Amino acid sequence: MHKILNYLMEYKTLTRKESEEILTNLAKGLYSESEMAAFITVFLMRNITIDELSGFRDALLNLCIRIDLSDFDPIDVCGTGGDGKNTFNISTLSTFVLAGAGLKVAKHGNYGITSASGSSNILEYYGYKFSCDQDKLRREIDKTGVCFFHAPLFNPAMKNIVPVRKALKVKTFFNMLGPMVNPSTPKKQMIGVYSLDIARLYNYLYQSTDVQYAVLHSLDGYDEVSLTSGFRYILNGAEQTITPEMLNYKRNDPSELLGGSTVKDAADIFINVLEGRGTAAQNNVVIANSQMALKCYYPSKTFDDCRFAAEESLLSGKAACSFRKLIKMQE
Repeated sequence: MHKILNYLMEYKTLTRKESEEILTNLAKGLYSESEMAAFITVFLMRNITIDELSGFRDALLNLCIRIDLSDFDPIDVCGTGGDGKNTFNISTLSTFVLAGAGLKVAKHGNYGITSASGSSNILEYYGYKFSCDQDKLRREIDKTGVCFFHAPLFNPAMKNIVPVRKALKVKTFFNMLGPMVNPSTPKKQMIGVYSLDIARLYNYLYQSTDVQYAVLHSLDGYDEVSLTSGFRYILNGAEQTITPEMLNYKRNDPSELLGGSTVKDAADIFINVLEGRGTAAQNNVVIANSQMALKCYYPSKTFDDCRFAAEESLLSGKAACSFRKLIKMQE
C-alpha cells in the first residue's frame, strides 16, 4: 500500500486491472485501517477515472453472492447517498410505489453512512429480516413485488471496510459503487447521484452495458428528484434538464424533505407517507421519483402516464399493501 499511495500522490491513475486487484486485497483485509483510509482519501482529493471505477466495480461483483431474478425482470432504484441533505427515505418509498404499480423491484441498500437512516435501517426497524437466501428473496419479489438486498450480507468481504467508512463519515467512491453492484444485476436501473460529474461517469459506464438505465441529479445537489430545483435526467444516454414546473409540480423548500435525526424519526415519516398521512411536499417528491423510475422501465410512456401510475399506487394504498405483505412474510 505504501508503494500504491506514493504512486497516486504523484497524480497518476490506476488501470482497470490494478484497481480491481487493489480493491480485492482491500476487501480481503490485507491492509490496515489507516492504509485503507489513506487510499480512500486519495479519491476525495481528485476525481475517480472510468477505469478506476470500473475496476472497483469488477472486484465487488466478483466477490459478491449472486442472486438470479432474471425471470422477474426487476428494476433497482438506488441513490449514491453522500449528498449531505439528510432527506427522508425517498428511494425506499419509491420502491413500494413501483411495486404497487405492478413492477418487480430488487432493492439494493445499506445502513445510513452519511445520513441518519438508510434503507436498511428503515426495513430493519419494521421487522424485515435480511437474508441472502435465494428462495426467500424469490418468494418475496413474487408475492409482494419487492425483495431487499442488504449490501453487507452479499459482499461479506466488505466488512473490513465498513469501520473505515463509518469513521470517515464522508462520501467516498463506495457511495458511487453501491448502485453498480446489485447482486441480481438487474437489466433496468435508476440511479440518483450527488454531482453532475458522477452523473456523466455513470452515463458513460452504463452506455457500454445492456442495462436500461436512468441517472438523476438535482442541480442543487440532491441525489434524487427533490423538486427544490431543476434536475438532470439521463435516460439511456439521452440527457435533459427538467424543472418541477415542466412536470406540473410545486417547488419544495429543502426543510420539507428532512428525515429527522434518528432512525425512529425517519421510520415515522416513512410510514406516514406510505399510509396516506404525508405532506403534499413529501407525497410529491416520492411520486416524482417513482414517475422517473416508471419512465426508465417504460421509455415509450409519457411522463404524465408515469405520474398517474405512481400517484394511483401511493394514494390508493397499493404501495402500503406491498410493504405490509413484505413485513408479514417475515413472521
